[in-house]
Amino acid sequence: MREEKTEKPSFLKREARNEHDELSGGSFEMKFPDETAHLAEITGKISVELKEAERAVDLMDKEYREAVMYRAEQRGNIDPKEMFQSEMMLYEIDSSGVSAVERRERMQKTMDSPYFARIDFKPQNAEEAAYYIGRFPFYSESKLLIIDWRSPVAGMFYDYETGPAEYTAPGGSIAGELTRKRQFKIKNSKMEFAFESSENIQDDVLQQELAATSDEKMKTIISTIQKEQNKIIRNGTAHTLIIQGVAGSGKTSIALHRVAFLMYRLKDRLKAQNVTIISPNKVFGDYISGVLPELGEDPVFETSFAEIAKLQIEPEIDFEADKNPLETTDKAWLERTKFKSSLEFVTLMDEYIARVPETAFEAQDYTFEEYTIPAEWITARVEVYARFPLVKRLEMIADDIHSRLENQNFYDVKLPTLRNIFLALKRMLKFRTTLLLYKNFFREIGNTRMLKLPVKNTLEWNDVYPFLYLQSAFTGLQESRLIKHLVIDEMQDYTPIQYAVTKRLFSCPKTILGDFGQSVNPSVDYNLADLNAMFAAAELFRMEKSYRSTYEIIQFAKKIAGNQGFEAVERHGETPSIKACAGKEEEIREIVKLIEKYQLSGYNTMGIITKTTADAEALHSALKELTTAEIGIIMPDSESFKSGISVMSIQMSKGLEFDEVVIPFAGKETYNSSFERNLLYVACTRAMHKLSVLYSGGKSGLLP
Repeated sequence: MREEKTEKPSFLKREARNEHDELSGGSFEMKFPDETAHLAEITGKISVELKEAERAVDLMDKEYREAVMYRAEQRGNIDPKEMFQSEMMLYEIDSSGVSAVERRERMQKTMDSPYFARIDFKPQNAEEAAYYIGRFPFYSESKLLIIDWRSPVAGMFYDYETGPAEYTAPGGSIAGELTRKRQFKIKNSKMEFAFESSENIQDDVLQQELAATSDEKMKTIISTIQKEQNKIIRNGTAHTLIIQGVAGSGKTSIALHRVAFLMYRLKDRLKAQNVTIISPNKVFGDYISGVLPELGEDPVFETSFAEIAKLQIEPEIDFEADKNPLETTDKAWLERTKFKSSLEFVTLMDEYIARVPETAFEAQDYTFEEYTIPAEWITARVEVYARFPLVKRLEMIADDIHSRLENQNFYDVKLPTLRNIFLALKRMLKFRTTLLLYKNFFREIGNTRMLKLPVKNTLEWNDVYPFLYLQSAFTGLQESRLIKHLVIDEMQDYTPIQYAVTKRLFSCPKTILGDFGQSVNPSVDYNLADLNAMFAAAELFRMEKSYRSTYEIIQFAKKIAGNQGFEAVERHGETPSIKACAGKEEEIREIVKLIEKYQLSGYNTMGIITKTTADAEALHSALKELTTAEIGIIMPDSESFKSGISVMSIQMSKGLEFDEVVIPFAGKETYNSSFERNLLYVACTRAMHKLSVLYSGGKSGLLP
């Protein structure tokens, strides 16, 4: 187990009272007696509501237990009607109990930290009013005492300093003057600081939040949302919104806060069950899972492209899991994967799909008794139903033929069933399955070596989404009607053909985010402009300020990335270290020393990041032999993120952050290509406060 923390990092050592005095210009109790009194009044009212919520939970629990006991005692004596009524009563009590528990939990969170800001706003030709802004709205005696951070009025806190300001209400724009702006930190119902807010002070508060140690879950940022971030969060008009954000810019957090805002704004139309997030792996999904619940919304469904494929692909087709291109020497597989990851490949498939009716179907006369439906008529109907998959078109044409026969059936002849007509039309198909049609695609483009089936009816991963794209035109996909908003994270690591299928599956609004400077898929070779062109009328936002890492770490990472034009928040810390070692054994011993220092540092998380999963496994085993510290490992099949020390590959570190990061084996043999520059950049920018790089056998030329 990790030793007890004994010392805080230098940037956390200032006395709390000094921090508060610096921010408020002296004791906040003396400077803001009105706020101290207001907090006491509000927490008193919240306490009343909390006790009422607790009583409601206890009552529901008592009623449920009594109902269950009654059923048990009367077993055998209850008639079916009474049994049904008893079951309905239990269901109603259970449903009411869930609502009561949710209300109690929300009141508990509100009691802990009721609000974080106050603004005073004087509309034109109206009286000035004070608004306290919190995570949740709070009513007492039918009066709204705390407003939701997502409300239109609250938006002025993020967008304006004192002076002219406006917000958009349902009835139109309300202009006026923001006369006061205060910010608070309240914890355990106690005010830790309060101050008149100005741009510089807000920066100081942001610095304090950024200097805090990391956690097992991504945290909400409602008290430190920046103006440019707020613009993205409150964008309610874009059908597709693309966020290109540098490492540490908060793009995932902003996307989740946008989802929370949209659920607030469209509360009658958009619920948690209507939102899905496509994330790179289950560890990342677990890491971000707490954000929406902390914002008062239910967790949303998280999935992956592999899970979507399992639901959509035809029953008789199986597929292999994806390989890590960094961990295979199969050059033919790499060539096949790169070919199917290109924009040109989508164009080839589009051209082939446009020809599918002619390629896969040859209409013939349909004859029944003395009735004949000409082949020309069937071909014309195929064209009429062009927006449907080919097999679906045949179902619709079968219905048309059946109706036509009914209209001409003057002698009351027993007509063929719809199914028999449909089967007759299916016999006119030249390719009976999507797989046969897919094989023919490679014959037509003259490149059959680009398709390899490991076993019968089993696809390589690189064929799965091309196959689904063709399936959508031949037999069809199950398009989602439940999902009304889709979030796609790590956009740069997905292929154009995956986006092509996604557009067919999900016609709903989308938030797509990532950083093309952090690609960990060497087979994907397209850029932000290409992605933007895939989604008509998409709105593109760039986030070019990094908040995660210290200024020194970002400057180090920028040199690796080729001095990209993004900026870092001026939060200073240790300069990243680069240490030469005599060999890998010495590198591992140095890691053990860093682990020992980490255990005394006050940090919560340490990430030891290797190039590949195989490297991570070998290093994890070696470290377990040399230290008693508890060391975890994050693998492709891992499902959760824990604090403490973790070893992982760069691919598995995507989206995560650690107080301290160690990058071993960073020699010239490991990192030397332009793509490996991306990998090093990703690894370095996982660090919040401290970064150590180790190498042996010659330093990588990519390192500063």
